[in-house]
Amino acid sequence: MIAVPVIGFMVVALLAIAFAAVPLLRAKNKKRTGLIAAGLALFVLAVGSGTYWMVGRPYLAQREARGTDALSVNEPNTLIPLLIQRVRQYPTDARAWRFLGQAYMAARDPANAARALGRAIVLEGKGDPELNTAYGEALVMANGGKVPPEAEASFIAALQVDPTNAPARFYLGDARRAKGDNAGAAQMWQSLLADTSPATPLYQMLVDRMALLTADVTRGNPGAAPDPRKMVEMLAARLKGDPNDALGWVRLIRAYAVLNETAKAQEALATARKTFAGNPDAQTAFDTTAKALKLN
Repeated sequence: MIAVPVIGFMVVALLAIAFAAVPLLRAKNKKRTGLIAAGLALFVLAVGSGTYWMVGRPYLAQREARGTDALSVNEPNTLIPLLIQRVRQYPTDARAWRFLGQAYMAARDPANAARALGRAIVLEGKGDPELNTAYGEALVMANGGKVPPEAEASFIAALQVDPTNAPARFYLGDARRAKGDNAGAAQMWQSLLADTSPATPLYQMLVDRMALLTADVTRGNPGAAPDPRKMVEMLAARLKGDPNDALGWVRLIRAYAVLNETAKAQEALATARKTFAGNPDAQTAFDTTAKALKLN
């Protein structure tokens, strides 16, 4: 496919050379005109090749120009030109804008994802909590992980329709902590923690967030959250009643370590190793955690 435009540029360049060089070759001073023609040929070829390289091959332009022959489910960039073509032809197609935003997110382009998803919200309104959340997440990613005001408003709109929306609650906790409202952040995260399975990555992220609030308490932050260690106590109590959760033990050990409760972390590590004495995979996970936290 790349050879076709290259050949086209070469043909145009050669025609330009012929057009400029033929009059020169008719002149009487053959030696002089030959040198001029050769120099002109090199000049035209250099300009033509350089123009093609600089203008004809940038990644984003190539991504928008690729056709259906490049379609691949495993490559989100191949979907983007089709969706761009769709929204240009039908600019009021909210679903196409939504799909374009999702494709940009899959391609790790949150800035363009936010633009596309924002356009979908303009067309659909703010009644879809999933769309509002996707838009807010794109804005957060485009803003380096911080929750800008527009993203916060989008998360609030999502919660107004679906009070259980997990991503909205998570990021609104981040927004509150960034404003110094640690009590509000703790309330948001604790309620989400109660609805989150300990077997999910989100649970550990919440454990780490709550540990940060505890650090704020230690530093005497006036906006600190009340009793943020409660969620660690909840995990410890659950493991006491049902100890056959290796991942839960890893999280409890990490939580104690983050809270600077080394003795409790070591005690949890010993209990975990004893509980899973016949499980080599679990023992490897415990050993790795202990080494990372310097508990041995």
